[in-house]
This record gives sequence, structure tokens and C-alpha cells, in this order.
Amino acid sequence: MRIATIILSLVVFTVFSSSSHASPPKTLEGTAVKVLDGDTFLLLTGTRTVKVRLFGLDAPEVRRKLRPGQPFGAEAKQALEKKVEGKKISIDVVDVDKNLLVIGMVKTGGRDIDREMIEEGWAWAYRQRLREPYSSRYVAAENKARKMRLGLWRQENPQPPWSFRFEQKIR
Repeated sequence: MRIATIILSLVVFTVFSSSSHASPPKTLEGTAVKVLDGDTFLLLTGTRTVKVRLFGLDAPEVRRKLRPGQPFGAEAKQALEKKVEGKKISIDVVDVDKNLLVIGMVKTGGRDIDREMIEEGWAWAYRQRLREPYSSRYVAAENKARKMRLGLWRQENPQPPWSFRFEQKIR
């Protein structure tokens, strides 16, 4: 298992290394092969599989083996599956975190999947991580979903995932 982790780390590092410095590429393309939750999926880029997190949003947590999920976590995952799974995806890479998780804006067929997930009520605009010009767009999308009581906003007082994770001591 340790050897597999080291090999995977080297492969991902190679994918994100450019000539003389290790900055992420501006765009990454591939096929979404598996959705993990409402804001994370696996992208197959040629022969490499990369874990991708949608930029600027935070979806309700899904139930894991020993961890409870949140209301609408499974529904958010299903919504993302319908949007990306099995489809050609383009990622505008914003960051690659210390765990080699690619954080980016997800596009397919010219659609901004990050904004759609928020606008349809499957996620919060992640204000703590947003920056312009996306901040105002994503917050406006969230406000629209709240007003129309879409998705998770059908709940009276939904708990944000970051608060839920803190309570569950997930992170």
C-alpha cells in the first residue's frame, strides 16, 4: 500500500510539473470516471486518475463507513454524477493542495458545473475560499437557490458542511 501511494504521488507530481517549476497547468482535460461526493470526483487524464474538487463550493457531506452524512449529501452526489460522470471534462486549475487534490473550475459542454451545483441548491458558495470574479457570481447563485428553496434550501435551517465537519471532527 505504501509503495502504491508513493507511485501515485510521483505520477500526480509528474502530471503537474512543468519544465523548470512545479506549478499546476492552467487546464486539465479528461473523463470523469467516479463521483465521490457532491464536490469531488476522479478524472481520468490519459492513463492517470486525478482527484478533483470543485472550486468555490462546499456540498453536504455524504455518509461514509463510520461517519454520518448530512441531509441532501446523497442528492448532491447524484446531481454531480448526472452532470459529469462519463463525460469529457475540462478543469481550469486553481490550486493543487498538499495532498495532490486538484482544485478547479469544472466545465463540460461549455457549462460551469461549479456554478450550476450552487444555483440548483446542491452546495453552498464556499465564501472562505472564493475570490473575484467568482465570488459575486457564486454568492448570487446561492442566493437565487435559497430564494427559490431549491435542493438543500428546502430545509428550514441547513447546516453548512464546514460546521458539520467541525462537529463530527472529520478534519
